[in-house]
Amino acid sequence: MTHGFMSPATAEPEAMPSLGERWRDARTRYGWFFVVVVFPCLAAALYLYGFAADQYESEAHYLVRAQGAPASSGSSIEKLLGAGGGSGGGGQGEANSVADFLLSHDAVDALRRQSALIARFRRPEADGLSRLPSADPTPEALLKYYRKQVDVHYDTDTGITTLKVRAFRPTDAYVIARKLLGLGEGQVNTMNVRSYADAVKLSRQQLAEAEQALTQVQSRMTNFRQDSRDVNPQGTAEAQIGLVSKLESELSAARSQLATTVSLIGTRNPQYAALSQQVRSLQSQVAAQSAKLAGGGNAIAAGLGDYERLRMQQEFLSKRYDAASAAFEAARQQAVRQQLYVVRIVDANMPVRSEYPKRALSLLTLFIALMVLYGLGWLVAAGVREHAS
Repeated sequence: MTHGFMSPATAEPEAMPSLGERWRDARTRYGWFFVVVVFPCLAAALYLYGFAADQYESEAHYLVRAQGAPASSGSSIEKLLGAGGGSGGGGQGEANSVADFLLSHDAVDALRRQSALIARFRRPEADGLSRLPSADPTPEALLKYYRKQVDVHYDTDTGITTLKVRAFRPTDAYVIARKLLGLGEGQVNTMNVRSYADAVKLSRQQLAEAEQALTQVQSRMTNFRQDSRDVNPQGTAEAQIGLVSKLESELSAARSQLATTVSLIGTRNPQYAALSQQVRSLQSQVAAQSAKLAGGGNAIAAGLGDYERLRMQQEFLSKRYDAASAAFEAARQQAVRQQLYVVRIVDANMPVRSEYPKRALSLLTLFIALMVLYGLGWLVAAGVREHAS
């Protein structure tokens, strides 16, 4: 009996792809491999080994620290050199500010004016893809290229900043690196001047005010002495008081003697008249000298109060001046202790062998990246074909 289907044993075998179909499939697959992987790698190898110019790298290490900075609790190098990140050391902020300056427009402009930066980046031996494109670049274009050739890295663990400079001649890399170290030291000096001025500004102002006030009161005392025609009014008053006291003592003795004479021999004795005259004379002198001391507007006591007030002001302002002077000196010493400077741990070297471009490493990296890209593309294409079938 005939059935409406064929048994598996009698089914027709599946048709095998022809040789032409297999050739076209292999050509498509490997064609894309050549396009995505082989040809770019060959082009890169041709450029790297045939046209790319050698570049030399000069490297330097430096540390930013403060005067008299105490040893920190950081790394062993920080302990050895005393460059902690605390208040006594240079600190990460200062080191980063110097590093930022070395990668700034100001540093590029200084190198452009002082070290022929553009000419060093456009050497004849440099290839067209590596050299600075324009002989008169804009500041932005020059800075962008400069940051490709110069690297400044601050290590937060050690506090050391690493400076690397690449150029097409060993001397160019060395000169630029040395110049950048000098610019960094100059920037630190500028920061020192600014921080010193800020640190002592208030104390200097207080010292100037105290000095001015003291000068004014001394000038008023000088004017007072000139007006009163007395160099030392206080001494004059003390001497006058002493004179009055002496006269009063003599007057008391004369009166006592006069009283004794009267009681013994009476008033008819000639000695009585002489003693009486002596008493009257002493009374007149006491009255006259007392009047000089405190008798009227021109008396010594009248001006002595003003002089005493000026003298007290002078003493107070002298103490104020001494305190302001001590505060200024303390602020100045503190500012000096906080002054920064650059320690060159490793000076810039003169390179003898080119380090860039890293031809083998660059080619291997490109090959791996393109293989990954090709593999992803092949997987995507296989998924699309399977979904379509």
